[in-house]
Amino acid sequence: MTSYVGTPDADPATGPEPRPHAPAADQDALPDGRGTARAAEAADSRPVRRRRWPWWAELPVMAAVGLLVALVIKTCLFQVFTIPSGSMENTLRVNDRVAVNKLAVLTGWEPQPGEPVVFRDPGNWLPDRKESDGVLPGAVDALLSFVGLLPPKDDNYLVKRVIATGGQTVQCTGTVLRVDGHPVAEPYLHEGDDSCSGLDFGPVAVPQGYLWVEGDHRSNSADSRYHRDGPGDGAVPVANVVGPTAAVVWPLGHLDWFGWSGR
Repeated sequence: MTSYVGTPDADPATGPEPRPHAPAADQDALPDGRGTARAAEAADSRPVRRRRWPWWAELPVMAAVGLLVALVIKTCLFQVFTIPSGSMENTLRVNDRVAVNKLAVLTGWEPQPGEPVVFRDPGNWLPDRKESDGVLPGAVDALLSFVGLLPPKDDNYLVKRVIATGGQTVQCTGTVLRVDGHPVAEPYLHEGDDSCSGLDFGPVAVPQGYLWVEGDHRSNSADSRYHRDGPGDGAVPVANVVGPTAAVVWPLGHLDWFGWSGR
């Protein structure tokens, strides 16, 4: 006879009755804590509703962050300047907005012949200008200029092309420009101009730490040639250079990119 161990009501032919599963409530109360952990995990997965600020509180915060980002861009990346005259035509035109690459300066860039650069007036290159009220209120205009979204308020900056650097000699005779005695090809000159445009000079030795600069519209540019009586014999201190002109960013019809160093 075969003995059978099971529940009293179990059928020997079918085997023992399966034990019913513990209810969910009993599982949560298991002594090993597994059920409690699952319950806590489920509670933690419920979405937490974050309290939002009202729009009138978010708006000034967003504006402050935007101005901070613009200030960082102006300080470390690019700064916008306005072209006030036709001295760099047709490369740059009157009222063009150009972006100057300040990151290049921070990463060791040094001005080289052929590059258009923006620099602070080294002294009496620009005539006295009557300050314009502009379209925006004075305080707003000054703030946007400070963070680089508008050209500098004082606007005592010029843009010219580097012709020679410290230690080089430059001269122009007839229609030929020479640096260190070698003729320089100038395909960027304004149509109808030649390199000298009726003004012979030199040879001039450019002091170390200075740049000899001239405009692309050679017959309409009061550049180093016209300031020979100033410090550096008309050359501009490298310390005055903001950076290379990287691009025209306005107007849309004259967008242009000159490369990392403005070439």
